[in-house]
Amino acid sequence: MGGSHSREDLEIDSSEEDDGDYESDHEKYEDVEEEHRQKEPHRVSSTSGTSQSLNSLDEIDAKLKSLRVKYPTAPPPDLQNPVKLYLHIGGNTPKAKWIVSDKLTSYKFMRTSRVDGDGDDDYEEDESVGRGAGSWWVLKVGSKVRVRVSSDMQLKMFGEQRRVDFVSNSVWAMKFFSNEEYRSFVTRFQDCLFENVYGLRATEDNKEKVYGKEFLGWVKPEVADDSVWEDAENDLRKSPELLSLKHPNPDLMEEFEEAANGGIQSLTLGALDNSFLVNDLGVQVYRNSAHGIRGKGIYVRYDSGNKKVGSSLSETTPKKAMLMRGETNMMLMSPLKEGKPHATGLQQLDIETGKIVTEWKFEKDGADITMRDITNDTKGSQLDPSESTFLGLDDSRLCQWDMRDRRGIVQNIASSNSPVLQWTQGHQFSRGTNFQCFATTGDGSIVVGSIDGKIRLYSKTSMRQAKTAFPGLGSPITHVDVTYDGKWVLGTTDTYLVLICTLFTDKDGRTKTGFSGRMGNKIPAPRLLKLTPLDSHLAGENNKFHGGHFSWVTENGKQERHLVATVGKFSVIWDFQQVKNSAHQCYQNQQGLKSCYCYKILLKDESIVESRFMHDKFAVSDSPEAPLVVATPMKVSSISLSGRR
Repeated sequence: MGGSHSREDLEIDSSEEDDGDYESDHEKYEDVEEEHRQKEPHRVSSTSGTSQSLNSLDEIDAKLKSLRVKYPTAPPPDLQNPVKLYLHIGGNTPKAKWIVSDKLTSYKFMRTSRVDGDGDDDYEEDESVGRGAGSWWVLKVGSKVRVRVSSDMQLKMFGEQRRVDFVSNSVWAMKFFSNEEYRSFVTRFQDCLFENVYGLRATEDNKEKVYGKEFLGWVKPEVADDSVWEDAENDLRKSPELLSLKHPNPDLMEEFEEAANGGIQSLTLGALDNSFLVNDLGVQVYRNSAHGIRGKGIYVRYDSGNKKVGSSLSETTPKKAMLMRGETNMMLMSPLKEGKPHATGLQQLDIETGKIVTEWKFEKDGADITMRDITNDTKGSQLDPSESTFLGLDDSRLCQWDMRDRRGIVQNIASSNSPVLQWTQGHQFSRGTNFQCFATTGDGSIVVGSIDGKIRLYSKTSMRQAKTAFPGLGSPITHVDVTYDGKWVLGTTDTYLVLICTLFTDKDGRTKTGFSGRMGNKIPAPRLLKLTPLDSHLAGENNKFHGGHFSWVTENGKQERHLVATVGKFSVIWDFQQVKNSAHQCYQNQQGLKSCYCYKILLKDESIVESRFMHDKFAVSDSPEAPLVVATPMKVSSISLSGRR
């Protein structure tokens, strides 16, 4: 366990000798290795430092000099956009290394309508033809790199080193010969990215059109009001930092791992005695403790006579489970079709008896409807033994459901027909909102993420109109979470997480959140949480971020201390306080939105279904956090974070 920079965050020295001749065969440089730490089983190392690697690109240059390889310090004056190109090989093995792929080449941005390869329909960046929905910008570097400009590149900037790293089938690094050339590339890249995402030129007018006047600070973070981030640093207590594996007594310790019954679909953590794994056959019960979760040997099978004969509800495996009524009941939602999240109803499982006692239908105005997600009314309402309502979300619906009828009498669960949930409040939007996911705060305010990347904040009193709507950054929001106090929102996209501060000061000088009022024009820019290009490449091309969560508190005055998300076989952990620290080294010399790359990675031997921190009550005195629970299709692990330095 460690931080993100040990393999790719390399110091580069600009002092190189110019002997005038050029070599193009990069095999000559393969004797220059990057030395890696050996990885412990189940763990990947990362650090927050920028000089951890013993073999930087500086050392490649020094080695070349010692071998008397002729190596230029400056490009020929007639070469446009010159760069040096490096390639990372060896993946995550001890033999991994950076090699010089092309020590003098050039890059250019081009428009194209071709998916792969060169063609006559490629246009230079200053061409006015070729614009339209059927074309896009690509980055071409010499003859070795051609990649569509997008967030999938995971481009990372190293301002002090005049360098960018990115992914295009492999991991590449480009070093520029001057600061001006470096800044010019970054600006042009961001303009091309904007145009590829929104289909508009990156002009000031178009940026205002996309983001709105209130959010121009998201376009120009350098002029945004960052005072709320600074206030957060001063007001919130410092979280103990995680230690790297350089320490002889690592900070991350896998306390317990056990086999599950296979086919795990979801992890549902309880704050009281039990937690649960939902799989292909049933629900497995686990006992909560300060050391994680342990199997109790209790298993509720779906095929054990629990279902009603002729049930109209879906026969597919439940993909969503939600605890209610003091964690004595569980609502199970099964998709109507495989591959689609929408469900026509729910099954209510009585945990104490192990029986499905009710099958509920979603209905509005006498017509069956679907829901794509459900959640509790508030962040802690699953602990309320009298809880009878919960929230539902569909593509264009946000509502509250009640398990009692309009007269307040509990439904007759012995009825041969599925009882109908009562739509108590909510709104069905006429235009395409394309809602994807939602979450609630401690007081019942609601945050909703959409496929267009927008994040909307609704007060606890109205679901009709959002108090605040944050613009999208170009990627769909696949999952959202929010802190108990509603001050921070975490959105998950395929390639990054976005952390938003909802605090603002109203005209009377009072500090509020965007759930309770419109934030006006003093809206702080968000921060992005990303994988480094190398870690993104190691995670796998088809593996995307999912399920970003804050650690779990359900009490006023307590602060979440970590964030966790899953990508492929990686469980990725950020220190919340470190992310909020504007002086943190990750943020130095960056252009655009600030991106944090200082994280810890836990590596498992199969793709991870979900990673969640247990409730704060299970944090012991010598630990900075409650145990982390990681579920894969076949196993569940509990990991404790030690507070030892």
